[in-house]
Amino acid sequence: MDFPFELFINAVVAGILLGGFYAAVTAGVSISFGMLDIVNIAHPGFIILGSYIAYLLSASFGLDPILVSLLMLPVFYALGCAVYEVYHQSFEKRGQDALRGLAFFFGLLFVTEVALILAFGVDYRYVEAAYIGPSRQLAGIDFPLRMVVPCVTALILFGVLHLFVTRTFTGRAIMAVSQDQQALQLMAANPTRIKRIAFGISIATASVAGALLIIIQPIEPSVGREYIGRVFAICVLGGLGSLPGSLVAAMLLGIMESLTATFYGPSWAPAVSFGFLLLTLAFRPSGLFGR
Repeated sequence: MDFPFELFINAVVAGILLGGFYAAVTAGVSISFGMLDIVNIAHPGFIILGSYIAYLLSASFGLDPILVSLLMLPVFYALGCAVYEVYHQSFEKRGQDALRGLAFFFGLLFVTEVALILAFGVDYRYVEAAYIGPSRQLAGIDFPLRMVVPCVTALILFGVLHLFVTRTFTGRAIMAVSQDQQALQLMAANPTRIKRIAFGISIATASVAGALLIIIQPIEPSVGREYIGRVFAICVLGGLGSLPGSLVAAMLLGIMESLTATFYGPSWAPAVSFGFLLLTLAFRPSGLFGR
């Protein structure tokens, strides 16, 4: 029996496109968890909030969901700064940012989900855009635009974040804040202020990720739970604090899930992808790009 080469190539391409979306979902956690050591398990809740805002403005005014996400970036940044201030004053400042801080974010996730259920119910919501339905073919390979657009947007998002982190003083301070706060203070930078900025940026990325999510699939308030384990797995696999590592890990996970779903069935995809994670960490505990 001949190997289904065309089916294999299509599955790999689909996995790369899916991995691009996973990268956008993981971007904020790469900053908060990888660089700040803040286990923000409420991040998927902010992503779903971004999806519902994209839905509301798209349904009411006909705005493109990606445009909505860009317009909402300052709002989500301010929300992230406010959440960090509460977290800092209540837990981090008192040295209780471990278990109690984790409980805080779990409660925040629960409150966000319940609020969305009360406001919108449990019915699935979706948006309409010119690129959601059509698909393009090139050399027998399918390129569904509803996956291509999120993947390209995610790559742009990661490119902007990487340039900010590596080329600006604030970005380099964010990378340093979890390593040596005393040295950072000697550079006339306030660690608390730097962490507030970084956490604000991490939540701002949820606005973009939420818009991409509702482009790819209909959403309801509890959908975010599906991504909690996946986003932290991608962060660890790529190497904590490494944005390029998170991008590569997201692509690898997307390809593994797509190949498994194509040849063995969708129900096996999560098990195989997390098995791949465990094998990688067994041979390289610091992750692919970890130091």
